[in-house]
Amino acid sequence: MHTAKLIEKEQIPSLKFSSFEVLNTPEEKLERRANIEKAMLIGNSSKSKSKIFFMTEEGLMEVETTVWAATDDSVTLKGGVIIPLHCITKTELI
Repeated sequence: MHTAKLIEKEQIPSLKFSSFEVLNTPEEKLERRANIEKAMLIGNSSKSKSKIFFMTEEGLMEVETTVWAATDDSVTLKGGVIIPLHCITKTELI
């Protein structure tokens, strides 16, 4: 597995996201959704941060931030920064 580059959330708007779905199976996509929902609930209730791993044209990136909202298509982070859902490979609570 490739090592993710840790970045600040303020750098995300300048990135070019992967144009394809990064997960292969329906099970992986369900797990991603469940983990994002959990991160959003924890972020909104206790302002706890999560690690989000996502794919860009430059490679795998990692950001540590609070998840504020999640839709079917994207995740909104603290400060209104958005990551497309199809780019997210993994989410971990910190």
